[in-house]
Amino acid sequence: MAVLHNRISQAELKKRLFEETEPRTTISFYQYFPIEDPQQFRDELYKHLYELKVFGRIYVAHEGINAQISVPSPHFEALKQYLYSIEPLNGIRLNIAVDDDGKSFWVLKVKVREKIVADGITDPGFDMRNKGRYVNAEEFNKLTEDPDTIVIDMRNHYEYEVGHFDKAIEVPSDTFREQLPMAVEMMRDKKDKNIIMYCTGGIRCEKASAYMLHNGFKNVFHLEGGIIHYANKVKEQGLPNKFKGKNFVFDERLGERISEEIIAKCHQCGKPADTHTNCANEGCHLLFIQCEECAAKHEGCCSTECQDIIHLPEEEQVKIRKGITKGPNIFNKSRSRLRPRLS
Repeated sequence: MAVLHNRISQAELKKRLFEETEPRTTISFYQYFPIEDPQQFRDELYKHLYELKVFGRIYVAHEGINAQISVPSPHFEALKQYLYSIEPLNGIRLNIAVDDDGKSFWVLKVKVREKIVADGITDPGFDMRNKGRYVNAEEFNKLTEDPDTIVIDMRNHYEYEVGHFDKAIEVPSDTFREQLPMAVEMMRDKKDKNIIMYCTGGIRCEKASAYMLHNGFKNVFHLEGGIIHYANKVKEQGLPNKFKGKNFVFDERLGERISEEIIAKCHQCGKPADTHTNCANEGCHLLFIQCEECAAKHEGCCSTECQDIIHLPEEEQVKIRKGITKGPNIFNKSRSRLRPRLS
């Protein structure tokens, strides 16, 4: 029977990735479609992707699939043909990473979830089949020339902070489930306006567009393939790029540069910077923006307290972090929760 889970340590798998000489391509894709038996679908998917040496993170649920993966570049066509052999995925758009070194993932994880994107929607009348209209890069640019068009960013604050479309509205929250009702409330007196929603790869804004229509909005659009697809298309077609800064991504890279503008600031000194890092203190692991100078000065730490801790003997560090839950720090960075900057 094929292996259905990884049985090698994370450290060893990461070491093997960086020893690879074969190039990899980072890809993301999603599809909303009914899956009767998510566990069976998950197991079959895992077996085929494992054979193709695919790494990454995939969520499977009754409502569909959401994937961020890397594949050895020579296996790309085989991966594509396998995915297309699954009827609901035939012809699915595969978003190719914009700024990619192939070192985005080092292990394959395929998990069954209640939903492929947590939304908090409990209304049984909500229907993903009634969703907003796709707009491609050219249509997006044309629609946004109209000053009455409203552009809404359906990503979290730490994503918006380092890069967003010109004049895009932020829905200031850390979770998608909070953003949906907030977006409805923020736009409550604009139900007849043209509203374009966007996100990283399309999965969140597609659901958000359906939720807006469900709540009585009339002219709702969502950007096809999100920022990733847009960036590739404006480059291919020679279109003006209306995205400023970096596109945050949920893998080892933590960001793709879409334009040369740096619109964020170092959380420690306030200088222009848009490089996310996780605090070097394993008991903290806070995700924050740090410039090169502060990274050197503070040794990759978010505070003097954490910097002191990383110089303690390992056994003392283990005692300090024993019982600490660091999960909420990792991707939970609304402006209200950021630590004070160091002087």
